[in-house]
Amino acid sequence: MKRLAFLVLIGLFSFQAFAQETEGEKPRLVVGIVVDQMRYDYLTRFWERFGEDGFKKLINEGYNFKNNHFNYVPTYTGPGHASVYTGTSPMNHGIIGNGWYDKFVKESVYCAGDETVEPVGTKDNAGKMSPHRMKTTTVSDENRLHTQMRGKTIGVSIKDRGSILPAGHTANAAYWFHGGDEGKWITSSFYMDELPKWVKDFNASDKVEAYLKPWNTLYDIDTYKESGSDKNNFEGGFRGKKDATFPYDLAELSDENGGFDIIENSAYGNDITLEFALAAVEAEELGQDEDTDFLTLSFSSTDKIGHNFGVNSKEIQDTYLRLDKNIAQLLKELDAKVGEGNYTIFLTADHGGVDVPAYLQSVNIPAGYFESDEFEEELKEFTAREFGEEELIENVSNSQIFFNYELMEELEISSSVLQAKLAHYILQLDQIDKVYTRDQLINGGSFVVGTGRAIQNGFNQKRSGDIMYVLDPATIVYSRTGSTHGSDLNYDTHAPLIFYGNGVKQGSTTERTEIIDIAPTVSALLGIAFPNGNTGKPLYMMLDDKKSGSLE
Repeated sequence: MKRLAFLVLIGLFSFQAFAQETEGEKPRLVVGIVVDQMRYDYLTRFWERFGEDGFKKLINEGYNFKNNHFNYVPTYTGPGHASVYTGTSPMNHGIIGNGWYDKFVKESVYCAGDETVEPVGTKDNAGKMSPHRMKTTTVSDENRLHTQMRGKTIGVSIKDRGSILPAGHTANAAYWFHGGDEGKWITSSFYMDELPKWVKDFNASDKVEAYLKPWNTLYDIDTYKESGSDKNNFEGGFRGKKDATFPYDLAELSDENGGFDIIENSAYGNDITLEFALAAVEAEELGQDEDTDFLTLSFSSTDKIGHNFGVNSKEIQDTYLRLDKNIAQLLKELDAKVGEGNYTIFLTADHGGVDVPAYLQSVNIPAGYFESDEFEEELKEFTAREFGEEELIENVSNSQIFFNYELMEELEISSSVLQAKLAHYILQLDQIDKVYTRDQLINGGSFVVGTGRAIQNGFNQKRSGDIMYVLDPATIVYSRTGSTHGSDLNYDTHAPLIFYGNGVKQGSTTERTEIIDIAPTVSALLGIAFPNGNTGKPLYMMLDDKKSGSLE
């Protein structure tokens, strides 16, 4: 009898210890950070210049996935944000580009565009947006469902698509920045009929106007040894300023550069994004109860600056040194408002970026520029010669070719025959590296590795075209200045992935992980359902064996 009582007592102590150990394990707030166009090597290149409380804190106290990649093409902003949060690739979530040709309505559509909703906070069509074209749920959606809609989701980004797609279909709100002559944070009637008072107050303040000021380097520009020369031939710059060199007087340049749009094209765009996001944490009381909330936060100015100045520019370096301070401020504010240990952060990117091809050419690395208009003319000439009709090609966009099926039926031309002949012809052209057809992607089985796998993962049977072509490495359709992205090569696919905070052990791995693994990892950490189209896997090396900290 004494032994039984002793065992019961031991069991009670064990249960109490377990309860104490597991109590509070689930974070009160998840903050998903996507840094637009962030290459992984920005972490290593600028490491010595970072402070101790930003990126270094995330890595030194969190878990760093050093070999994290996108598993599909095209590596664009819309598909990137959707893939991070849905745990699957465009073949399932349907966001096959920032925009794409809709062969059913015979026009191009925008990934977040929605003519059925009304702008809120502006009268401009910039507010006619929603996630309706995304076909699957996000991890933030699943959290809302799991908590019976008690857990909140707020999306914040300068870009509409960077706010809307991560926040998902059930979000309480998604806010994006509308520049021009307004400089306001806006939303759409998909979420609400009127802006909350705190957003109206933010817009009515002088917070945005305060960023129309000079942008100079944070530190002495001569110490920026990790980037190229300030004056070169590979950068775009701003209208109204002869050279793309520091400093930039944003107030003076704003009239010729879209008014308030110039803020989002400078490092200050990240500052105003963080300022608004922290206002949302406060006003919406995120992380203040036991139902987990989500803040989906995308820093988009990094992409705009990369496109303008290139990935090797002084402007990019200064932007990331300032973003490091933004991250430090975010952590400090979350510790104060939500509580240290009560939140979980992941930080990743939506794609990387290529070095400016003109710069690569100047140092004897193969690179180039592809003339898409000339390419389309060559396609028409070929179909006219082979089939007697140049209008068989209905659209060419996003490295895809869409056929005119009505005309093909009228002329009794088989899709398979047109695919095969056109693909063979395209492959002979300069600057074309690979070609894939619809028949190959649907009927040829699954590609296991390489470009074929990336193409297949980005191919949506209903929305994608009939032929997909791949350009030579570092060959782009773009201006001769600035960087872009979209390929399956490492400069576009290798993105940072860092987890930090509640439920995350310290460590790192060089094992390959993929962007679609983020959502199921967060789901596993929260104990909620995976997004309904999920094809990724939970990152067990971080989640398992948290006590020992083992990387095994």
